Amino acid sequence: MTISTPIRLVVGSMWNKIILHISQWKRYQKALALCFLVALFFFWVVPLSDPVFEDHYATTLETRDGQLLAAIIADDGQWRFPQRDTVPDRFAQCIRLFEDEYFDYHPGINPVSIFHALLSNIRAGSIRRGGSTLSMQVIRMSRHNPARTFGEKILESFMALKLELLYSKEQILVMYSAHAPFGGNVVGLDAAAWRYYGRSADQLSWGEAAALAVLPNSPALIFPGRNDELLENKRAFLLAKLLDRGIIDSLTYRLSLVEELPGRPKPLPQLAPHLLTRAIKDGKLGQRIVVTLDTRLQRYVYQKTHEHMEALVENHIHNAAVLVVEIATGEAKAYLGNTDAGHLHGEHVDVITAQRSTGSLLKPFLYAAAIDDGQIAPRQLTKDYPLIHKGFSPKNFDKKYRGAVSADEALRRSLNLPFVNLLIDYGYERFHHKLQELGMSSLRFGPDHYGLSIILGGSESSLWELTNMYTNMYRVYDGGKTRPVTRTYDSRDYGLLSYDTEVDQNRYMDVRTSPLSVGGIWSALTAMTDLNRPEDFENWERLNGSSDVAWKTGTSYGFRDAWSIGINGQYVVGVWVGNADGEGRSGLVGVRAAAPLMFDVFEALDGTLDLSAPTHETIAAEICILSGHRAGDYCESTRAESVPLSVGQSEICPYHEQLHLDSTERYQVNSACYSVQNMVQSNWFILPPVQAWYYRRYHSDYRAVPEFMPACQETDDRKHMSFIYPKDQSKIYIPNEIDGKKGQAIFEIAHQDIHQQVYWHMDGDYLGQTTVPHQMGIVAEAGDHTLYVLDEEGQSLALKFEVIN
Repeated sequence: MTISTPIRLVVGSMWNKIILHISQWKRYQKALALCFLVALFFFWVVPLSDPVFEDHYATTLETRDGQLLAAIIADDGQWRFPQRDTVPDRFAQCIRLFEDEYFDYHPGINPVSIFHALLSNIRAGSIRRGGSTLSMQVIRMSRHNPARTFGEKILESFMALKLELLYSKEQILVMYSAHAPFGGNVVGLDAAAWRYYGRSADQLSWGEAAALAVLPNSPALIFPGRNDELLENKRAFLLAKLLDRGIIDSLTYRLSLVEELPGRPKPLPQLAPHLLTRAIKDGKLGQRIVVTLDTRLQRYVYQKTHEHMEALVENHIHNAAVLVVEIATGEAKAYLGNTDAGHLHGEHVDVITAQRSTGSLLKPFLYAAAIDDGQIAPRQLTKDYPLIHKGFSPKNFDKKYRGAVSADEALRRSLNLPFVNLLIDYGYERFHHKLQELGMSSLRFGPDHYGLSIILGGSESSLWELTNMYTNMYRVYDGGKTRPVTRTYDSRDYGLLSYDTEVDQNRYMDVRTSPLSVGGIWSALTAMTDLNRPEDFENWERLNGSSDVAWKTGTSYGFRDAWSIGINGQYVVGVWVGNADGEGRSGLVGVRAAAPLMFDVFEALDGTLDLSAPTHETIAAEICILSGHRAGDYCESTRAESVPLSVGQSEICPYHEQLHLDSTERYQVNSACYSVQNMVQSNWFILPPVQAWYYRRYHSDYRAVPEFMPACQETDDRKHMSFIYPKDQSKIYIPNEIDGKKGQAIFEIAHQDIHQQVYWHMDGDYLGQTTVPHQMGIVAEAGDHTLYVLDEEGQSLALKFEVIN
């Protein structure tokens, strides 16, 4: 009992103390809970907007590797680039070490820093040191830097705590870097890096990063020629700390000390302003726009285009546009919407998207479509002579007519009449539909609105759309030359990329959706590689990879637009040259004004054009060398060629016939007047009269058909004469001369025999006779008339026409 009593007393005493503490804790618990609820209330009601910053931002156009191509200042007049996801490591380490060394450890406020700042300011008798953390500075900047008061400091502290709770340290550092002041109207690290050093923040050196890190603390230090010593001292202080912490080595430290300080702001790049404007119209104002362009190539194109235009300006040609597309991806790699031609000459116009007359750029598509249809073979002769079709009277650019010219040469020379005749046979309605299938959405009207003129620039399109069509044409060939493809199509599968977007490459690269066959495209591309280089371009042999480029030029009516689009196997280059206001100028033709610039651009591009025959889309065929048709029995000169499958169904050569001649081979004969045993059979190349009349001008070896022997009864039913102008049932207008007298209409015929005389009669009255050339001036009153012509052999032609008022 004596031992247990003290124990009970001790235990009892301890128990009483425990009971006392518990009772006291219960009283404190209410107070603590009340304090916690008050703090939670204040924390909850503390204003923190989402997003934290509601500022206006500049609109920037950048490449995937962060190179700035163009920018437009924010609406509030500040160069404040849109916030990005990360902060470059060098600047992040500099800003932590200079502004908030314990940033990674505190919850938004640093009591130690606040105490030291308070003590320093009390000793100094004025505010000399701040205790704000980076988080508190972010809050202060988001509230547009209100006056410094005790109440404001408490509010900033609560908001900083809330900021730290809702955002990660990395996100807070990103906010600070994007909104810190860097002097003048430069806000944020990215804008400062470009304005002061002319490159992205990721490319800053340690010295440059340190110089920019000390500026938000004293942004007024930026003044060219002043405050340099103070700024340099601050940077040196920070670099010393970096060295002391082992972040940089001594060599880097010494080199950084002598690096250039931020000075007068540099102008921002404006390499693709028209693409930036286009992006803003697409709803990307105030955003960081990442595009597919290549900075090096964009600079090269910019330089070459302006050099090229220096000579053309003397002819009052002021504007140009260039688009470069990578074929495999469909991505735009260079986009120059216009030249720096000045406000008076429409430099603001983005010509790449402007609707302009297409000139001859649609001819390769008709050529390929006609081959697919079995209408022509690649080298087949086409008609090239004067034509009037329903009031439409096209001319070749050189005002010459060749009578008959192979289809591939007509494409190379960009001759108009062969393609108009080709379109008549193919049907402009079908071709209109074919172009829509190829993705030509600019055809806003029906086929009758354009008619036959659609092949000569009667329709409008843009450099963007046309380059897209040529890109897809080569993509179909390149993807289908080694395997068979089907013929379904959805034009929504195609389109160039300029913005860096996610693309389903399997769908985008699908070549089975082409409205043109691989064989037809191969034939068109092959013909396009044989164009002669422009006279003004002498360096085409230096083209990277290969000198082969499949290319086509175009010139619009009135010399308003000069085009050139080329393919080198890896890239497509599209060029337009002209005046944005549509003013035409002599000499503004594709091969002279646009093609040299296109080849200048190709000098900087890799690529090898492999136009090997697509094995699944071609057959071997005997082709008549003179006519280009599939060889017939009477074609003496032939060669075996790989041709598209459709050529197997095309017409056998109609221009070779077998003639029966006398033993001297001077006359044609028949069995009625000449011994069959003495006849000589000769295969003869015979063109229709009109074609032959023009053809012999360029082919001195063309042999006219021999006459029949006088003693023979002629049974030749071939036409030896044909009207060139006008055609039967035409309506013509005969204007008055300058002196007011009635004018003349010049009628013309072609005769197979250049030695024949032709006798002209109209409405029963004799008009006169002609020898080569057979042209007659006709004077006639309004109304219907009949013209009758007769040659010395008694062959005749009749023509009905109407003269209209």
